[in-house]
Amino acid sequence: MKYRLVLSDVDSTLIEQEVIDLLAQRSGHGEEVAKITRAAMAGELDFQSALIERVGCLKGISLEVLKEVASEIKLSPGALELRAFCREKGIAFGAVTGGFYQILNQIPFFCELDFLRANSLQVEAGHLTGQVEGNIVDQRAKAHFLAEFAEQRMVPMAACVAIGDGANDLEMIKQAGLGISFRGKEILNSAADISISESLAEVIPLLN
Repeated sequence: MKYRLVLSDVDSTLIEQEVIDLLAQRSGHGEEVAKITRAAMAGELDFQSALIERVGCLKGISLEVLKEVASEIKLSPGALELRAFCREKGIAFGAVTGGFYQILNQIPFFCELDFLRANSLQVEAGHLTGQVEGNIVDQRAKAHFLAEFAEQRMVPMAACVAIGDGANDLEMIKQAGLGISFRGKEILNSAADISISESLAEVIPLLN
């Protein structure tokens, strides 16, 4: 195999939705947060600042709501097929996201990956505080985690594939041996080696 490691974004890439937008709908800030999300993914806003502002709108949401949202998540077309192919061929498969562990840890698909890095929502007394714990997973962090995953698996960057859809995926897309934009924003399409839009299964033939 030419490529030995695949690292993918999550929201609007491995899954069809933007988790933070689903959470914001429960807090009464759905339209406001969705607008910020679109601007951040298009590269019109600084991702860290945009995330802090959006997470602030989630203050007071209970952990039970997080469970409800996790149950609504739909994997993107081809996600299962791509993971199955990677397993069969011994290709390491992971995910990195500006989304949240508290959601992904409730979805079996993500618990079974070789590598997962995400943000963590701060919780007190069973409710979100409106803040993120620790360092934020942004564009630079995603590129760092691609390098970390590759080092763990002793895979050269030239044999790595990165998949994303938005501006915060730019650095890892450029860093990987093969950068793929899936249903991506124009800013990412222009930087990616390949753009696809139907199914993540379209990645499979590219791995050989």
